[in-house]
Amino acid sequence: MDIKTVTLYKIKMSLKTPFTTHLGTVRDREGIIVEVADKEGRTGYGEGVAFSSPWYTEETIETSWNMLKAFLIPLLKNADLSHPSEAGPLFDAYRRNQMAKAALETALWDLAAKKEDVSLSKFIGGIQEKIPSGVVVGAKTKEEVRRQIESYLEDGYKRVKIKISPENDYEFISEIRSLYPELPLMADANSAYTLEHIGHLKRLDDFGLLMIEQPLEYDDIVDHAKLQKELKTPICLDESIVTFNDARRAVELGSCKVINIKIGRVGGLGTAKKIYDYCLEKGIQVWCGGMLEFGISRAHNIALASLEGFSIPGDISASGRYWEEDIILPEVTVKDGKIEVPGKPGIGFEINQNRLKEVTVKKESFSFYKK
Repeated sequence: MDIKTVTLYKIKMSLKTPFTTHLGTVRDREGIIVEVADKEGRTGYGEGVAFSSPWYTEETIETSWNMLKAFLIPLLKNADLSHPSEAGPLFDAYRRNQMAKAALETALWDLAAKKEDVSLSKFIGGIQEKIPSGVVVGAKTKEEVRRQIESYLEDGYKRVKIKISPENDYEFISEIRSLYPELPLMADANSAYTLEHIGHLKRLDDFGLLMIEQPLEYDDIVDHAKLQKELKTPICLDESIVTFNDARRAVELGSCKVINIKIGRVGGLGTAKKIYDYCLEKGIQVWCGGMLEFGISRAHNIALASLEGFSIPGDISASGRYWEEDIILPEVTVKDGKIEVPGKPGIGFEINQNRLKEVTVKKESFSFYKK
């Protein structure tokens, strides 16, 4: 792919509204931006979506940075890739570290699409020109939940996901259902339950939820199969699906009826597409989850969600929902509950270089020049 340089940017921005789950509250978001430049002057961009501490996965911003600098970039430098789909198998030389891998791999997809002068959506086979947009509500009180939902529905969002735990689930969901009986609603547990909560979770079957996401342990597949047999509500797996084989095993065991595909969590766009193809073949619903991303990762999510089988509104919301100013131009916007899929080459957005410079706290470049 004639790569000339890879540049890493560590950035930090404050969320407009703190985001709360039972695992904690996020107020400031750090991230890694990967810029890959080729010898013809084109640039591709990816984003590392690990958090500052290892509460979602074992990765952090610091471990991802080190993985990129010490292992993945040198590996790429010594390889001779002709297509971004070859990056995933190349990076398999090292275990896990999926978010670091995805950061570099997605930059290669953006660069390759720009080289072919097509949008990333079309490059991976996307056909949808607009994608439905959902929103996530993470709050501590019923009043905060109600206020956020009212605001998001006014903005045109058509589907809401509520963060829950055994302490607040019935209270929150019954309140929402009394106010919005027809609202497409899903619940995200972030592993807050055990099999001892089966009776408790069965109570939620009465609310007609689209799904309950990751109720049990973050690395479990077996117990989710036991739970799904007891529930009418479809189980969606998130944290449990880190590789293609995780998805295959979960489907074969009957652990879920839905899979949330996050590009960063599964190691890149290549694996995300492979999981999507498998789920489509097996009749498993898919949707695209979010990671409190900046605009670059959001752009890659839009491209992925443009594939035909993504019918459930994903966690891909407007830039303005999170940030006073994003790092892409134009920013992502939602109109009538949908996001327009850009048609320009690559991810379809320009980088707001002034904003990127403002929020960068660390930068390092690596040359691929060979004498």
